[in-house]
Amino acid sequence: MQPLILDFDASVQPLPDATSIALQQWQEAIRFGCTLNTLAKLGSEIEPVLAAGSHTTFLGSGDYHHITHLLIRRYAKLGQPLQLVVFDNHPDNMRYPFGIHCGSWVNHVSRLPFLSCVHVLGITSPDVETAHAWENHLRPLRSGKVRYWCVGRDLGWTKYLGITGSRSYSSTSSMLDAFAAHIQTTTGPVYLSIDKDVLAADVVHTNWDQGVMRLEEMAAGIRLLRGRLVGSDVTGEVSVYRYRSRFKRILSGLDGQPEITEAELTRWQGEHQAINRQLLEWLP
Repeated sequence: MQPLILDFDASVQPLPDATSIALQQWQEAIRFGCTLNTLAKLGSEIEPVLAAGSHTTFLGSGDYHHITHLLIRRYAKLGQPLQLVVFDNHPDNMRYPFGIHCGSWVNHVSRLPFLSCVHVLGITSPDVETAHAWENHLRPLRSGKVRYWCVGRDLGWTKYLGITGSRSYSSTSSMLDAFAAHIQTTTGPVYLSIDKDVLAADVVHTNWDQGVMRLEEMAAGIRLLRGRLVGSDVTGEVSVYRYRSRFKRILSGLDGQPEITEAELTRWQGEHQAINRQLLEWLP
């Protein structure tokens, strides 16, 4: 698939044969979170490019992961059930009362009737443990429409709420073995969304707290989907932005994202470029 860069924050470095759409004018409105109406307006602007063909779409910082909602809903035209596989250190199924944001978008896509299941792989965030259980949307977890595939987390609370489809494993490799056994029992198309914060911090640096996955384990996970992928997107680049909105400054500040020097930013974005090139070799 030809790479497409939705350039909100100038974080995605040049990639071979990529088409890039300048969207910096949307950064304040879209980054971190927005209303569903604002997201729909963005969708109308980029639809002509999306309609031109299938792409591996690069979204920039993980603060834009909710853009996947725009990309996924277009697959209603397939006319058959679609599974969504997400590599992410966070569940992205959290409660957010102000519209949609990068930590709540999974709940929104789970409501799409043509989507049969959302698998979130590689979670090591404490967002899935008892202290934060109430922050997770429980209905899609109970129904099995959303499944957490975690590493090293205690999901003991889920059994008391009738949640049977989510599991935690001792390592990424054992998680991938279990996922491989499961996905082979299913058929039909798959869409893949990658947030590089699932990778260990010594592999690449992101704006968010990170997981433990190695790059070769990500490659193995992608191979499990070979022949079934109809689309994909990549996020998790590192970038720096100061919101004009005080509201967004407060909300994003709660995430405790670290200060990044200019030298670090340049070096880390170079790391991401190398990984993005590698991903393009693995993705169809």
